[in-house]
Amino acid sequence: MSRNATPSAPQPSVNASSLLPSPTVPAIFACAMMPLLLAGCQKQEAAKRLPVMVRAETVAIADYAPRTSLTGVIAARTLNNLSFRVGGRVAERLVDVGQHVDKDAVLARIDPQEQESDLRSAQADLDAAQAQLTQASAAFERQKTLLAQGYTTRRDYDAADQALKVAQGSVEQAQSALANARENLSFTELKAGAAGVVTARQVEAGQVVQAAQTVFAIAEDGDRDAVFNVQETLVAKTPAAPAVTITLLSDPQVKATGKVREISPAVDPASGSIRVKVAIADTPAGMPLGAAVIGSASAKPSKAVILPWQALTSSDGKPAVWVVDASTKAVATTPVNVLAFDSGTVVIDKGLEAGQSVVTAGGQLLSPGQTVEIAGAGQ
Repeated sequence: MSRNATPSAPQPSVNASSLLPSPTVPAIFACAMMPLLLAGCQKQEAAKRLPVMVRAETVAIADYAPRTSLTGVIAARTLNNLSFRVGGRVAERLVDVGQHVDKDAVLARIDPQEQESDLRSAQADLDAAQAQLTQASAAFERQKTLLAQGYTTRRDYDAADQALKVAQGSVEQAQSALANARENLSFTELKAGAAGVVTARQVEAGQVVQAAQTVFAIAEDGDRDAVFNVQETLVAKTPAAPAVTITLLSDPQVKATGKVREISPAVDPASGSIRVKVAIADTPAGMPLGAAVIGSASAKPSKAVILPWQALTSSDGKPAVWVVDASTKAVATTPVNVLAFDSGTVVIDKGLEAGQSVVTAGGQLLSPGQTVEIAGAGQ
């Protein structure tokens, strides 16, 4: 061994268990945190026991009748479709759409050449029948005189009588044909059956029309109707004869009151609505044909509770409200059925009883069992 070598110093022994955290550290930490947790729980309980200031309203059940407003148009009560009774070529058209016409005013004429020819023929037939009647009448008078004197036979007298009756029948037939020809000639002029406004025209000068082909439509003067397309559900909820307020859309100062006159029995397949006609007695002059109007009517009244919309909350995904217990002032959610939403209010028809106190403001701060203090309750 070298003399320069020195003995190595002994190394201290290391205990492996000393490297692990002491099991008493988590316990000490938990013990240190327990007072803080207990203090937090106590604060929550204390906060829960503190009453929350809210506003409340006493439930009152009243009649609720929602008012519905729809847009419609002014239409004629009576609309006449006019047509010629005879066919022919239109020679003249005298009116146009939108023009007001008086009763018996001539609207159009067709070429009367054919009807005039028929009239002349009928007149000629009548003249011939009258000539035959004159001859038969003279022959009958002659046979009558001869029979009385015994110079003719009974057979000749009966033949003369029969010829007279045939001639009389021919004259009557010719007179009827002449009257028909004159009437057909008058039908070449189309006249208005009543005063009104021309709303449609289907003919032009030079056009050939058939008998009974519609050529004009006239809206008769008088009371008007307001026509609306109404949803089927609204019709079912509306009283049988509601009073409808009609307001002119362009001028709300022009108003009238009407009553439902006609409800279509079928639903329009295109729009899914029902056509309703409202009769307007003494229609104002400011409501012309085709004017846009607003009709307002109230539905059938039903028992309901009307609350501010802030009172509504949710419980298990369903509408509910906070109800205040009268004795403990604690709140609890009560499911309700919403009938309708209105401007700033909610209409409830099921779930509440008269006299209950419902929170209307401050409900977002509440939890079940929370005690509240109602603002203004002591005033």
